[in-house]
Amino acid sequence: MVFGITTLDHVQITVDAARIDDTVRFYGEILGLRQIDKPGPLAANGGGWFRIGDGGELHVSVESVATPETNRSSRRHVCFTVPDLEAAQTAAEEAGQPVIADRQPIAGWRRFYLRDPGGNRIEIAEKLD
Repeated sequence: MVFGITTLDHVQITVDAARIDDTVRFYGEILGLRQIDKPGPLAANGGGWFRIGDGGELHVSVESVATPETNRSSRRHVCFTVPDLEAAQTAAEEAGQPVIADRQPIAGWRRFYLRDPGGNRIEIAEKLD
């Protein structure tokens, strides 16, 4: 059976309740994503939704088992592409965000990693021509 998937609409990440405000600020203020309204009854759950580019979204939600420690032990991640990796790394460092070097380079890409306040791993990548 073929589903015929054509796009990725959104990705949801989770953090513990104690880190939700810092994590929402991280995506809005540090990474500069545009926060959008959560629909109807979902707004009462807290967290934040962000628009990425022309249609993708990142949803940040509360989950009691998603502690910074359990998230840091995971390799799961979200990857954001940028046009200038050096500029992105400088911006991360100027914002006081520890940059994690790429220990497994892939041909055709340059990248580094960050951790959000909830411990989620974030890949920042630039595709080389």
